[in-house]
Amino acid sequence: MTLSCSAAGTRPADVDAIGVPVFSGDDGPQRADGVGLDAAHCKRRGFTAKVGQTLALDGAGGHLEVLVGLGERSRLGRDGLRRAGAALVRAASECASASFDLDGAVPADLDAATAARSVVEGAALAAHRYVRYKSNDDPPALERLVVVAGDADAAGRGVERGSVVAEAVVLARDLVNTPAADLTPAALADAASEVARREGLSIEVLGEEEITAERLGGLLGVARGSHEPPRLVRLAYEPPSAGEGATVPTVALVGKGITFDSGGLSLKPAGSMTTMKTDMSGAAAVLATLGACRRLGIGVRVVGFLPATENMPGGRATKPGDVLTTRNGKTIEVLNTDAEGRLVLADALSLAAEEQPDAIVDLATLTGACVVALGRSIAGVMGNDDRLVAAVREAGARAGEPTWHLPLPTAYRTLIDSEVADMNNQGTPGQAGALTAGLLLKEFVGNVPWAHLDIAGPARSEEESGYVHKGATGFGVRSLIELLEQYEAFGGTAAPGPTGELELP
Repeated sequence: MTLSCSAAGTRPADVDAIGVPVFSGDDGPQRADGVGLDAAHCKRRGFTAKVGQTLALDGAGGHLEVLVGLGERSRLGRDGLRRAGAALVRAASECASASFDLDGAVPADLDAATAARSVVEGAALAAHRYVRYKSNDDPPALERLVVVAGDADAAGRGVERGSVVAEAVVLARDLVNTPAADLTPAALADAASEVARREGLSIEVLGEEEITAERLGGLLGVARGSHEPPRLVRLAYEPPSAGEGATVPTVALVGKGITFDSGGLSLKPAGSMTTMKTDMSGAAAVLATLGACRRLGIGVRVVGFLPATENMPGGRATKPGDVLTTRNGKTIEVLNTDAEGRLVLADALSLAAEEQPDAIVDLATLTGACVVALGRSIAGVMGNDDRLVAAVREAGARAGEPTWHLPLPTAYRTLIDSEVADMNNQGTPGQAGALTAGLLLKEFVGNVPWAHLDIAGPARSEEESGYVHKGATGFGVRSLIELLEQYEAFGGTAAPGPTGELELP
């Protein structure tokens, strides 16, 4: 069931549930509209109006009245509104329709459009369920949400954009949640072709012969052990202004597309393999982002590269000690076939750099080391240009997708030295695994401003929380969209900063 969202200047009479925003405070919960609350009842029910907390009451006229916590007024931001929208959807799941009264709940630094967009993003993501393989799963679900605001036109614009963003995240989630048997590299390419057809994108899909002709040795090396042939997908979005002779920057997006990762001959333990359909989360995020560009009116040219393959331990599989020659001619000794993501990204990043874009951003479920460092909720970001890294981090903050800037110490480059090749794909076990992976990727972007997002932690959730369900999260889609919506050109030449090029004694 897809949640239908709209905006109105007054609350419709036919809604089943009314979402009432409530702030917390020293004197107890306070409704955003100034109407008094029964403080004693709220206290008995344990309702303090912290962000995302709800309390259902019997309202006038037979409506269900849902008090929705926003936390402290001074601390409310976009993600608090997302969580409020999600909380209303969960609390009113037995109802067919609900409203959310936005007036009085818009933070001082936001406008009605952005606030409405945030509420809708959270609500739509909370409402979505992945039920493709459920034979008898039809839980109660809210069908219609009306955002009520005095400036209904502005709220309507926000609702429309929030719906597009949520739809993009849902696409990424659905792709990642699909079992690997049904989402092969070819099937992922077919999904990309459908998105391109629907959204007016140009697309090129390379099969195994074309991949060989294009010298994508990293992608081919990973693909050897699988019966499923690899694919390399290139998508492109042209903004309307590009046809008017205007000079617009190009942003290249690259997403790791390992549709199943067994580890190859360096086989994973059984328990570590159960969620490895998630290893194409980066590719899903890039595809979903490109699919939203036209409807959001993104003003920059966007190209996307999806290197897609399985990583399997077949008889032709790459062996530890083998050397692969990548697109840009650099060689990589494969010491661990389970460090395969950087091999396919090496070729895709090379292709992206050849287009001489203004910037490159890649997303990948790349290293367990990043999960150890930052946990399951925060992505690591590193790059060769601190301006771009800062822009990615700021976009993530607006999107509610937290990141942390990790360094790329020049001195650590020796950790990926190889006895027989230009570099090795493993680094030194137990030392800076996320950073050495980033240093390897850096070898393939030249001097183009580049940022790398290691989303190994937040790409999948093991619990239900707010607008996140157990399974794929679609992490990165909202950050990329925010980056593209407010993109400022970097000039196409990297400007390393003190964090990105950290020097060690």
